[in-house]
Amino acid sequence: MYRKIHYICNMIIEQRVIRYIESEHLFSLNDKVLVALSGGADSVALLRILQHQGYPCEAAHCNFHLRGEESDGDEQFVRQLCCSFNIPLHIVHFDTNQYAKEKHISIEMAARELRYDWFQKIAEERKASVIAVAHHKDDSIETMLLNLIRGTGINGLLGIRPILGKIVRPLLCLNRQEIVEYLESIHQSFVTDSTNLQDEYTRNKIRLNLLPLMEEINPSVKDSLIHTGNCLNDAAALYNYGIEKGKQQVLTDKGLDIKKLLDEPSPKALLFEILHPLGFNSAQVRDILSSLNGQPGKQFHTKEWNVIKDRDFLLIENRQTTMDDLPPFELIREEMPYTPEFIIPRSKDCACFDADKLLETISVRKWTIGDSFIPFGMKGKKKVSDYLTDRKFSISQKERQWVMCSGEKIAWLIGERTDNRFRIDEHTQRIVIYRIK
Repeated sequence: MYRKIHYICNMIIEQRVIRYIESEHLFSLNDKVLVALSGGADSVALLRILQHQGYPCEAAHCNFHLRGEESDGDEQFVRQLCCSFNIPLHIVHFDTNQYAKEKHISIEMAARELRYDWFQKIAEERKASVIAVAHHKDDSIETMLLNLIRGTGINGLLGIRPILGKIVRPLLCLNRQEIVEYLESIHQSFVTDSTNLQDEYTRNKIRLNLLPLMEEINPSVKDSLIHTGNCLNDAAALYNYGIEKGKQQVLTDKGLDIKKLLDEPSPKALLFEILHPLGFNSAQVRDILSSLNGQPGKQFHTKEWNVIKDRDFLLIENRQTTMDDLPPFELIREEMPYTPEFIIPRSKDCACFDADKLLETISVRKWTIGDSFIPFGMKGKKKVSDYLTDRKFSISQKERQWVMCSGEKIAWLIGERTDNRFRIDEHTQRIVIYRIK
């Protein structure tokens, strides 16, 4: 009788997972599944359920070498487990600490980047349709609370989604206790990561401290949070639809149109959804929003992106391109005799000069404050800054403006205008043509 009860309980758990896989269209019995196998209870349960239900599985295990002998023990455990059930296993070793140091990121983030990049690689090599990871209900609840604390907006309050690209999560229909009880009932051992029992990382603080406190106030708080996340799903669909419509209205080739943004029903929400994926947090978005009615020139930064308040636009630029000191082009030089039949090209990518007037060393640099030149067709000097302002250049366009110099004199505001001192005239015998490549 005892065995029969356990068998029935096991089948109920497995059938719940199968129904969830089918209802969320995660994969089918014809798909090869790569299971991310750490050796912990969740991933072991996932592998055993899929294997028992006849899904073609292979396993992938990462040894991050963060816990000494314990990490090696996890590897040995998954080797034995997969050998017992004749499941192909792939193992990789990472120097996680070194990777985190090189990338200037946390150990948690380093481990995440390393494992998911490798999972994708193995999935492609083994022609796996999906990569199954063992997140469950409790993980989803912790994610909701973590995102609520960090302020990631409405989409963060949905919890963990069942599918994202090739990543699928078949155990989101179970909680941690049900998973452990399932493993106990089939007499399946697993390893315990000692760091999960430490109050070291933010997620563990939520799991070990915050959630138990919330359960004292409401014993069914986990079910309440899952219900809230499900209710937010439909709301998020409408929200995201509105956000996409808003993006189409405000994002242009020049940048983010400030006037159109402020005409939107919720400028702050729209601005947050545009900038948060670029690394800007809630406080930065508030500061940027507050700057919209101020003077141009204010700048905001993340590690990879700049946002610049210009007159009518917010300029959003990748810092890698704006910080590069090398010109993003090559100048091609061509010299020839001058004849009256020569027609000066009108293209902005081309400039023509009297070769005998370009006698000093030619150099290319970005313009600087105080630079001046005599624009072609004029007699008096004009500051480069004033010229660019008259041409209604944005702040970022000004920052990207290059000049070609003959000695100390600017001969060409590249792509814009040549200097009158180097023009072709009735005395010209040889001409030099510079083209942008």
